[in-house]
Amino acid sequence: MNPAIEKVPGSANLAGALGVQRLNPDDPAALARWDAFVETCPEATFFHKSGWQTILREIFGHRTHFLFAERLGVIEGVLPLAQVKSLLFGNSLVSLPFAVYGGVAAASPAAAEVLECEAQALARHLGVAHLELRNIQPRHTDWPRQDLYVRFRKAIAPEVDANMLAIPRKQRAMVRKGIKNGLFSEIDASPGRFFALYADNVHRHGTPAMPRRYFDALQQVFSTDCEVLTVVDGMGRSLSSVLSFYFRDEVLPYYAGDALAARELAANDFKYWELMRRSCERGLKVFDYGRSKQGTGSYAFKKNWGFEPQPLAYEYCLYGRDAIPQNNPSNAKYRLLIDAWRRLPIGFANWLGPFIVRHLG
Repeated sequence: MNPAIEKVPGSANLAGALGVQRLNPDDPAALARWDAFVETCPEATFFHKSGWQTILREIFGHRTHFLFAERLGVIEGVLPLAQVKSLLFGNSLVSLPFAVYGGVAAASPAAAEVLECEAQALARHLGVAHLELRNIQPRHTDWPRQDLYVRFRKAIAPEVDANMLAIPRKQRAMVRKGIKNGLFSEIDASPGRFFALYADNVHRHGTPAMPRRYFDALQQVFSTDCEVLTVVDGMGRSLSSVLSFYFRDEVLPYYAGDALAARELAANDFKYWELMRRSCERGLKVFDYGRSKQGTGSYAFKKNWGFEPQPLAYEYCLYGRDAIPQNNPSNAKYRLLIDAWRRLPIGFANWLGPFIVRHLG
C-alpha cells in the first residue's frame, strides 16, 4: 500500500473489494488522482476538488477527512468532509464547509454507499452532533432535509447577443443602464479591490467577513480556476466585484461585493452581464448563479434574470441534537447580533470577523 495514503480503519481490504481510504494532502500523486476523478465524474462539482482540503486546514484550522473509495487501484468515489467544532455553533461533520455543494461523487452505487457508511461511522467516532451532506439531488428519503436553499443555473447561449436577449426585459434595461453609464470590467490579478467591496458589503448586512487571506489562498490554490472581475466607472472608481470559480464548462460567481454607489449606476447588474459575456466568449456552457435562501433579495434578483430555482437536498444524520441546525442570518435569534454587528467600526469588524466566520461554514 502507498505509504502516503492512510487507510481508514474498518474499510475493506480483500482483493477486488471496495476499500475506503483518506487522502493525504502532502502527496502530489494522490492529489492528482483525486482531481482526475473529480474532473470526469458527472456527480462531482468544483467543491469536490482536493484543494479545498488545503484551504480548510490552513486557513480555518479545521480537521479534514477527504475519503475515497478504491477498487484495484481505481478510484470509484470521493467524499470530502471537514469537522467544524466551536462552543458557539456546536460540533459537526460537513461536506463541505463554505461550499454550496458537497456529498458523495461516485461512479457506482456501491462506492457511494460505502463512503456514506464510512462517513456515518466517522461522525459517531468524532462525537459530532450531526453529519451534513450538501447534496444537489436527494439520496435518502428517510434523512432529515434542509429545505431553505435553492440553486440557480442556466445554459449560456453560444452568441453574446442571444444571452442579452434572454434576460427578461426589466432586468435587461438595468444592464443597458450600466452600459450607458460608461461602466467597464477588469480582471484583477489579486483580490484587493474585491475584498474592500466585499467586506464593506457584508458589514452593511450585519454579517462577518471572511479573512482576506482566504481569498488570497483561493487564487493561489485554484490558480486560473479562480478569478476576480471588478466593475469600474469612467473615473476609475471600483463599484462592484465578483470572485468566480471555473469548473469544466461552467462559471460559478461565488463571492461578491459592491459600493453604495453601485445601485444608482446599475453596476451590480452590469457586473453579472460582463461575467456572462466573457464566459460566452471563452466558450463556457453553464452559468451557475449559486445558492440563495428562499424569500431573500438574492433569490428575487436571480429570478429577475430569468433563472428558475432548483431545490438543494442538504441531508443530515442527527446524533446529539433533535433538529436540523439553523446557523444562518434568517434565524430570528440572530437578529440582535446582526443589528449590533452593523454598528461596529468596519476595521474592528474585519479583525474580529474571521474568528467567528470560521465556525459558520
